Amino acid sequence: MTPRAFIQFSDGEWERWPAGAFLIDARETGTLLGSTGLVFETPYRAQTGYVLATDAWGQGYATEALSAIVSLARNLAVRRLYALCHHEHRASARVLEKCAFSLEGWLRAYAEFPNLAPGNPQDVLCYAIVL
Repeated sequence: MTPRAFIQFSDGEWERWPAGAFLIDARETGTLLGSTGLVFETPYRAQTGYVLATDAWGQGYATEALSAIVSLARNLAVRRLYALCHHEHRASARVLEKCAFSLEGWLRAYAEFPNLAPGNPQDVLCYAIVL
């Protein structure tokens, strides 16, 4: 997704729903590190996730961002919140588990990861939490 398309998508989500995409900034410098957010499917079901620059990995940003999103979803009366992660990305799966998400399944050839294998859908793990 191009930056312009992402901004248009994000603006549309904020117009239709009570939340959308959020940016993740470095605590000390305010440098942009990535993004997170909620993508609503219904008023009670939403998807979340996070994307961080590799130099921000392992510093607690993903766990902090996901914890904040879970709290926000709970405050917005979301009942089911789920997230997908690449089947080999154990660190991301661990973040989901630390935030009380449970593994629900393995989805084969489900999503493209342009930074890993453009044009080649990869397997993902589906995690969810019921709030």
